Amino acid sequence: MKYLSLLPLGLLFYGCHSANEQKNVKKYTAEQLYHNNYVYGAGFNADETQVLAGANNSGIFNVYAISIADTAMKPLTHSLKDSYFAAGYMPGTNNFLYSADQGGNENGHVYLQKQGGSQAKDLTPWKGSKNNVAGWSDDKKSIYISSNKRNVKFSDVYKMDTATWSPTMFYQNDSGYSVGPISHTERYIALQKPVTTDKSDLFLYDRQTKSIKKLSNDHEANWAPQAFEKDDTALFYTTNDGSEFSYLVKYDLKTGSASTIYKTNWDVAGMGLSEHQKYHSISVNEDGRYKTLLFDHSSGKQIDLPAIADGDIKSADFSLSEKNILLSVGSSRSPDNLYVYNFEQKALKAVTRTLNPEIDINELASAEVVHFKSFDGREIPAIYYKPLNASKDHPVPAMLWIHGGPGGQTTADFNNDIQFLVNHGYAVLAVNNRGSSGYGKTFYKLDNKDHQNGDLKDCIWGKKWLQQQDYIDTARIGIEGGSYGGCMVLGALAFHPNEFKVGVDLFGVANWMRTLRSIPPYWEAFRKALYDELGDPYTADSVHLKKISPLYHYKSINKPLLVFQGLNDVRVLPVESKEIVEGVKKNGVPVEYITYPDEGHGFTKKEDQIKTDKVTLAFLEKYLNKK
Repeated sequence: MKYLSLLPLGLLFYGCHSANEQKNVKKYTAEQLYHNNYVYGAGFNADETQVLAGANNSGIFNVYAISIADTAMKPLTHSLKDSYFAAGYMPGTNNFLYSADQGGNENGHVYLQKQGGSQAKDLTPWKGSKNNVAGWSDDKKSIYISSNKRNVKFSDVYKMDTATWSPTMFYQNDSGYSVGPISHTERYIALQKPVTTDKSDLFLYDRQTKSIKKLSNDHEANWAPQAFEKDDTALFYTTNDGSEFSYLVKYDLKTGSASTIYKTNWDVAGMGLSEHQKYHSISVNEDGRYKTLLFDHSSGKQIDLPAIADGDIKSADFSLSEKNILLSVGSSRSPDNLYVYNFEQKALKAVTRTLNPEIDINELASAEVVHFKSFDGREIPAIYYKPLNASKDHPVPAMLWIHGGPGGQTTADFNNDIQFLVNHGYAVLAVNNRGSSGYGKTFYKLDNKDHQNGDLKDCIWGKKWLQQQDYIDTARIGIEGGSYGGCMVLGALAFHPNEFKVGVDLFGVANWMRTLRSIPPYWEAFRKALYDELGDPYTADSVHLKKISPLYHYKSINKPLLVFQGLNDVRVLPVESKEIVEGVKKNGVPVEYITYPDEGHGFTKKEDQIKTDKVTLAFLEKYLNKK
């Protein structure tokens, strides 16, 4: 992420959207859809009979132990206010780690909880600090913690032994590096540093000689460290140097030679190694869908996993024994589920069921990857959801869905909010406008210093694509987005006031100068890169930033606007939403404003998510769906 899925009128089209006979669709409530659960895996316990997981079954995220034998899901934490995010078992035990901030303020702390114990231990009790687990030592007797407690701008690495949990400085970060993997012997640390949003550098720090070596070149490319070989002979990293897409490279630490290990026509998003390096996994971002592949590490031969109906393997987590692998599997019609695959028995078992039993998966829309041509002839990818009851004789309204960023991407994953709108008769086109990640570095940098122009026009041409579908009511099309996508919503209403009938803005940027000046201090290493892309608010760039800030053009907004804001948001300050609401109200335009006192940049509590969907639907029914 840079910041914070017929050829009429020349439109290139994938997928068939011919008129269908109207289908009666069972409508689900927001509550029913939010009785779906989101779950992710955080590793196996000592004897590999349980999986640690984070899930929002209780209404917010808590930590659970899932029995592999009978799939029973036991809550291990019982927070009612703040989400607790599972971080992993303490090796060799059933004790576990989790992280939590306070009301979405992003100052996360790391906690140790003994299974069955009543009181968690804050391993990072440093006021105002942001902390994360950075891995375990090779002997599993110490943990690495990244923290900005010493300098709020940069994160150092501390080492804590599990006997005393006393932190000692392991790596002091004075130059704004992002700390990557630590080698098994603790001699090497891989470091990354952003230069611009399109370029980063990769370094290898030698703790023995106290020297640092630059592995990247001066080309405009991104480099990201992935893992070390166990014997410190090699470092794996991804880069898009000399290529549109990132590929996986093996760097020999002794000879300095580099060789490409895996390359395809899409981004290699990541790589993981099993404990004894029998296996490695590779994640690929393929046209709006993430897929994980498994390989024998020594031979490089791909290992086939059992096919899973209606789902892609999104991620993989190896057990310490390498006998089991935890797979996260999902589709556009179901939240991700966890599966355990046993290599010896070649047995695959689903250990979660996240879709609410009240919901018939066949009543939900499948995401389709589509492409359309924009104002300059460039092909723009998008993820499209067509209501099952849409037909030429039953035209439906539509919403554009704009992701955050700039530089984010909408993928063909399950989304409660989108499925709720589609289930209630709204087509949704999630535009991956120019500047989105996942489609090559040329596409990624097309919006540099051109925000609220080409990327916004892509959204307008997405609307034109919708209007070519004979089951869309061309007069009833709105736009919705969050964060940078919320800024795009405000920009669409301010700079193109006659294009969309309504706008739904979730914590969107309204004033770029203020947002760029109030970047959280722990983003210091990234701040200059962001200024390079968007503009420096302390220079003459402020003229352009004011020009593209919707707040200074609110008088042009003449369509109904709905705004949501978390009051603990440190990325897009609440004043951004407050001032745009106050301004648009002066125009005599219908404006609704919803705030959440215990949420930050994004809403994690189910009650708030449900309210957001219900209020959004009521707003659209009132101002968009009426004829």
